Amino acid sequence: MLRLVIIAVLAIAVAGTGYWGYQEHQDKNAVLINAENNYQRAFHDLVYHVDLLHDKIGTTLAMSSREQLSPSFAEVWRITSEAQNDVGQLPLTLLPFNKTEEFLTNTGDYTYQVAVRDLDKNPLTDEEYSTLQALYQKSDEIKQELRRVQSMVMSNNLRWMDVELALSAKDQPQDNTIIDGFKTVEKNVEGYDEADFGPTFTSMNQEDKNFSQLSGKTITEEEAKKIADKYLELEGNEKITITENGEGSKFGFYSLKIVDKNQQDTFMDIAKKGGIPIYLVQNKESKKKNISLNEATEKARNFLKQNKFDTLDLYESVEYNKLGIFTFVSNVDGVRIYPDSIKMKVSLETGEIVGFSAKDYLMSHHLREIPEPGISLEEAKQRINEKVMIMEDSLAVINNDLGEEVLCYEFLGTIDNDTYQIFINANDGSEEKVEKLKNPELLYDL
Repeated sequence: MLRLVIIAVLAIAVAGTGYWGYQEHQDKNAVLINAENNYQRAFHDLVYHVDLLHDKIGTTLAMSSREQLSPSFAEVWRITSEAQNDVGQLPLTLLPFNKTEEFLTNTGDYTYQVAVRDLDKNPLTDEEYSTLQALYQKSDEIKQELRRVQSMVMSNNLRWMDVELALSAKDQPQDNTIIDGFKTVEKNVEGYDEADFGPTFTSMNQEDKNFSQLSGKTITEEEAKKIADKYLELEGNEKITITENGEGSKFGFYSLKIVDKNQQDTFMDIAKKGGIPIYLVQNKESKKKNISLNEATEKARNFLKQNKFDTLDLYESVEYNKLGIFTFVSNVDGVRIYPDSIKMKVSLETGEIVGFSAKDYLMSHHLREIPEPGISLEEAKQRINEKVMIMEDSLAVINNDLGEEVLCYEFLGTIDNDTYQIFINANDGSEEKVEKLKNPELLYDL
């Protein structure tokens, strides 16, 4: 009798295990099928958007009026954004595809800059028309190669999951058909240089990419560790891992990962030239509030002064999740310089600096001569929507949509319960930028 009971229990256990295994297999297959469907959709969307991009650039070449050109350039910009989004959804992380992504990015940035320009005052030049023709030709090459890959995918029922497996097998030859096709696309784009977008775009793009205003000697890895010690006041028992980025670049940096005795991570980037910290984040959670936002503001200010960022004024302070979040900007003779900004996070539990980003400041800070406004404050006010109640005004320097620094009259105004920040060009009175400021978040008792 006992033997029969044991056999019955074992039979039930085997059946249950089998059923569980079957369900696990089904669930796994469902996940794989869903991932494959998403990859296939993203790929076919990419082919469609590159095809559309080529046609739209071709259409733009035939236009002459500003009324048609500006919306057409804006549409090209939109399509490149869609194509970039498609690329981001494909399993190409381990496959060098950066040149193609860079081509899409630069095409989008270039066409956006033209779209927001006053083409009546600054019509397309012959050089810009030649740039468009080159973009048209290069997008055609990318389109044809992607179509070839698409044809092979459809005729041979190729799976993107196999691409993912092939890319993850680092020690094995990557002879997957789709991978080979994308490598060909990348090779075709390699010959297309940023300079082909024209000197104006290239100079603007380069200005955004490096820290051209940095000065001082180039530091070593050991010096970078000492700088981290100075900023973080390390105890000496931390584990520090350091890697070098931007090899061969005049404006490279060191990336440090610092693990303390409590296994808490701190990440920090330090510029090679001058040894200036670019970025700092400490993975420390604030569980309770021990200091006020005003006290945290003073700690942030002191940190900046100690590290020679002493020409900055507080622009914005917000309390969120027991953290003080601050933005500081340069101030030159009462004029706010918004491109020179530093963002910081201070723990309201310990008062520690848990976040610091000086990237924008280091890329744009330099000695400036602030020009005299071309229009008066009253003339600028007349350009404001009459529904806006103006509360404050001042002068400020901002980057416009073309990436150029412009002097503006800055106005803070309200409509009902909403607050707006409005920038009017101090030279010609044009409306450069309007931003709605965030209202305080409501707190809900759960």
